[in-house]
Amino acid sequence: MTSGTPASSPWGAFSQDPRRPEAAALRASDRDRDVVLGVLAEGYADGRISKDEYDERSASTTAAKTLGELPALIIDLVPLASTRSRDELAIASTEELRARAVQKWESERRGAVAAVLVPSLVCWAVWYFASFRHDADDVFPWPVVVTLVTVLRLLQVLTHKRDIVARELARLERKQRKGLGPGSEDG
Repeated sequence: MTSGTPASSPWGAFSQDPRRPEAAALRASDRDRDVVLGVLAEGYADGRISKDEYDERSASTTAAKTLGELPALIIDLVPLASTRSRDELAIASTEELRARAVQKWESERRGAVAAVLVPSLVCWAVWYFASFRHDADDVFPWPVVVTLVTVLRLLQVLTHKRDIVARELARLERKQRKGLGPGSEDG
């Protein structure tokens, strides 16, 4: 492909993602058309489209004026959802960033639940079997301390969801601006 992007995932090679409604009305550049032509050439070389289809789609690509006209020409040759690489954050929408931030909180929540269950169960099992050697009235249930500390962490994660999501969203937005390069903070 001309752009150096594999035809299996060309979406990041466009000047703007042509699948996004806010970009569809923008004028297509020569580089954008080259991306489509590269996908078409690869599709033809792989035998996925005939010579006639290639010629017809190439002519439509060359005549395309807006980005929104381009996805339909390659939609049956590449997956609609891109399999993004390292630059995926740079082109992520606000909704995608928010979804990632919520996933981060969900991950922390799962970790906090596991941090309650695993150590607590192990400690309680050790205490239970060790208490057989002593009189049950004289044995302090020390695992309650481990359980309380880990439950406090779980409560903190559960009650601070909004803060955790906001912090992660801000981190992702900073990382996104940094990935976009100079002039990306003007928006």
